[in-house]
Amino acid sequence: MRGFWNKAWHLYYDGFRNMTIGRTLWAVILVKLFIMFFVLRLFFFPNYIKQHATEGNEAEFVATSIIPPQNK
Repeated sequence: MRGFWNKAWHLYYDGFRNMTIGRTLWAVILVKLFIMFFVLRLFFFPNYIKQHATEGNEAEFVATSIIPPQNK
């Protein structure tokens, strides 16, 4: 099995080392992922549960927010 991992490592290592335009494309992809997962999350997706629920009662807050109270 060691031969398989060694061959796979060299395949990817040589492939990335010999790239020319691919490096630029990978850089663009990584920048876009950084923007999507870190920058946009900070500005558009605040931690609503942490702001509105008391510590230790997060599950109860979510349950009461999702399931409306039943009038009997």
